[in-house]
Amino acid sequence: MRSKILQSIGLSALLMSSQLINAQKIVAEEVYVPSPEIIEAQKEFADNGFGIFIHWGIYSLFGQGEWYLNYGPTAEEYAKSAKAFYPNDFNASEWVKAIKDSGAKYITFTTRHHDGFSMFDTDQSDYNIVDATPFKRDILKELADECQKQGIKLHLYYSHIDWTRPDYPSGRTGLQTGRDSTLRDWPHYYQFMNNQLTELLTNYGPIGAIWFDGYWDHKDDKVPFDWQLPEQYALIHKLQPSCLVANNHHVTPHPGEDIQIFERDLPGQNLHGMSGQEISRLPLETCTTMNGMWGYKILDQNYKPTPELIELLVNARGKGANLLLNIGPQPNGELPAASLTRLKEIGEWMKVNGETIYGVTAGDFPEQSWGTSTRKDDKLYVHVFRPEGNELVIPVTGKVKKAVGFADKQPLKFKKLKEGGISLTLPEIPEGTIDYIIELETASK
Repeated sequence: MRSKILQSIGLSALLMSSQLINAQKIVAEEVYVPSPEIIEAQKEFADNGFGIFIHWGIYSLFGQGEWYLNYGPTAEEYAKSAKAFYPNDFNASEWVKAIKDSGAKYITFTTRHHDGFSMFDTDQSDYNIVDATPFKRDILKELADECQKQGIKLHLYYSHIDWTRPDYPSGRTGLQTGRDSTLRDWPHYYQFMNNQLTELLTNYGPIGAIWFDGYWDHKDDKVPFDWQLPEQYALIHKLQPSCLVANNHHVTPHPGEDIQIFERDLPGQNLHGMSGQEISRLPLETCTTMNGMWGYKILDQNYKPTPELIELLVNARGKGANLLLNIGPQPNGELPAASLTRLKEIGEWMKVNGETIYGVTAGDFPEQSWGTSTRKDDKLYVHVFRPEGNELVIPVTGKVKKAVGFADKQPLKFKKLKEGGISLTLPEIPEGTIDYIIELETASK
């Protein structure tokens, strides 16, 4: 792999890169105005509400998470594991069905993570699932075909970082992998990425979004690093006019981006130190894990209970964001049993309560100690997770015409408060209720 990369770094590649960059720059220098196709895709994305993230690669063999290469092995030794990667139990149909049955509307799949290994059939490098492993199957193609068959959107994660290629201009991470950092060649690497993106947006059917990661690798550079994002974004929008662009860069969105991402935090929170950016008017998405890691870690069995995951989903929707919930598949190709259990249980809840999750906007008021709310037209869905006595003060704005229990549609007594909002009398809530939902009919907003 290394020799193949070195041989390809030359004048001809630089010239091709320069031509591509100049051609795209003409388009990118224009002010970004989302096309009608993007605006429609943004609306569909915001209505979907719930997606499943898949972090999977040869790192799963080590059972230490997706950042394993960053913490010790050289890229040369790490790459040898590809010859042992044979996920015989991978079944795209079973994956997609389990995810769809959870109520999720889209899947975001890691096509190439920071370790540089491509989980799809690419002509740009032989370090991929088809050429470097005995498995010899294009996992992404099988997944893409199954998503189309079962009617679920496919989004593609793509890393801007590569800890193995010598042409990637190294930043803060992957500094112990044995790469020759003197061979950095940004134009060549940029061309490589754009060639792979072209493959992804040409060979795998309709793609809902390209989900970038790694911008933060050059966060501490004294001279700001130019990722040439506008040109790359223009390429994506040209190849698939309905494909959304997202970038997990932890800063305010750049022109050309169609989604704003928050990592591990809901919009407005910053418990993990990565989400202090302002909240934009773009569709929002929070990505987080079912357990502690993104990629498979054999010792990490600390899965969040299903009620906690449901509350996280509801709170995300209460802030106007989607929840992208991650699973790290095992090296044999199976989704962990603990994640399958949670997908099933979330799906059972969504079958009953999905109306309060899909096609809704943020609620009328900030998250409360007892819960939150979501809105759909003149209906406000009040989600109560922790009742505080029999009387519930709901700081709803505007006139409330009617209040009923969402599940049984039985009327609930309420009164208007002078200071605003209403006081509502709660009924006896059945034991084991994860989320008691109240449906308020309000004056049209």
